[in-house]
Amino acid sequence: MIFITAKFQIRPEHADQWPEISRDFTEATRGEEGCLWFDWSRSLDDPTEYVLVEAFRDDVADAAHVRPDHFKAAQKTLPPYLASTPRIVNASVPQDDWSLLGEMAVE
Repeated sequence: MIFITAKFQIRPEHADQWPEISRDFTEATRGEEGCLWFDWSRSLDDPTEYVLVEAFRDDVADAAHVRPDHFKAAQKTLPPYLASTPRIVNASVPQDDWSLLGEMAVE
């Protein structure tokens, strides 16, 4: 699986609306074949920071993610709302779903 985490710094005047601003891109990406998840979270410490956690089945699905029209549209429509270029970690991991956090197992 290709596991990606990206941090998006949103302009303060748009931070509260970011879920709606990014909705079309989010929903379209979630519908891509090979997309395992595409989930946004908002930082508890910085209300202008959103963290995107996404995963794709394999390298083929990851490469396909940047080709659809909705990705190209997002490249044009989302940057005006950003305060800086997003930062990303992209890794191939030998699993296909979340693992359990054994140190906090719920009995």
